[in-house]
Amino acid sequence: MKKGINTWSFPADWPLEKKLATAAAAGFTGFEVDLSEDGPVTAHSTSGDLAKVRQLAADAGLCLSGLASGLYWSTNPVGNNAAMRVKAEFLLRRQLECASDLEVDAILVVPGVVGTDFLPDDSPVRYDVALDRARQFIEKALPLAESLGVTIGLENVWNKFFLSPVELQGFIDSFASPRVASYFDVGNAVANGYPEHWVQILGHRIARVHVKDYRRKVGSVDGFVDLLAGDVNWPAVMAALREVGYDGWVSAEMVPPVPFYRHGPETLIHNVSRAMDQIFTL
Repeated sequence: MKKGINTWSFPADWPLEKKLATAAAAGFTGFEVDLSEDGPVTAHSTSGDLAKVRQLAADAGLCLSGLASGLYWSTNPVGNNAAMRVKAEFLLRRQLECASDLEVDAILVVPGVVGTDFLPDDSPVRYDVALDRARQFIEKALPLAESLGVTIGLENVWNKFFLSPVELQGFIDSFASPRVASYFDVGNAVANGYPEHWVQILGHRIARVHVKDYRRKVGSVDGFVDLLAGDVNWPAVMAALREVGYDGWVSAEMVPPVPFYRHGPETLIHNVSRAMDQIFTL
C-alpha cells in the first residue's frame, strides 16, 4: 500500500507549495488535492492551471493520488433544490475533467446528503428520494468517467446516507462499471459499525482509502482524534485490506475537529506519517 495525505490535513492558509514540501519532508509519497471554490483547483481551472499543479507536485517528489471535493456538502446532489442538483452535476463533470488533466484516476465524491447534525439550516431529504436522485446523479456522469478513465469514488461520510456496506455494495454494483467504486473512509465507519467489515464486504470495489481515527463514546463529529488514539481496530482493518487484495493509496485525512497544532503545525503531519508507518506494520 502507498502512503498519502489529503490537503485538508494542513492549515487552510498554507499555499500548496508549503503543503507539498511538508508532506514530502514527512515521508509521504502521495498528495490528494481538492476541487474547491478558491483553488488551486477549481471548477474553472484551465488545463494550463492544472499542469502547474501537477508540476508543483512533481517538483516536490510527490504523486497526485486523488482529487477530493468538499463542495457536495453545500451543493447537495440529492437536495430538494433542483437548481442546486444541476450545479452538483456540473461540479462532478468538472471534477472528472480536472482529474484527467491532473493525471489522477480517481475522485472523491459525496453522492448526496440526506441530512446532517453539523450544518446550519439543513433540510432533510427523504431517504428513498435521495437514493433515486443519487442514482441519476452518477448515471449522468458515468459516460464521461468511462471515456476519461477516471473512477467516481463514493465516500462514506456523516450524511445519514449509505449507512451500511451492504447497501453501498449494491448501489455500486447496480452501475455494472469499474468506474463507480468506493472511496472508503476508515474513521467514518466507526460510529455505526466496524471498518474491517466494510472492507471485507466492499472488497474489490474499493478504489481509495482514507484514514483517521474516532472515539465511539463521544458519539458525534467531535469524536475524531489523532491516528492510533481512537477505537479503530487497526490490525483488523489492515488484515481485511490485505485479505481483499487492496494495494493502492491510503491517505490520511486529518480534518477538524482533529485540532491543528497551534505551535509547529507541521509536527502534526510528521506525527501522522509515523502513525501510518506503524499502522502499515500491523
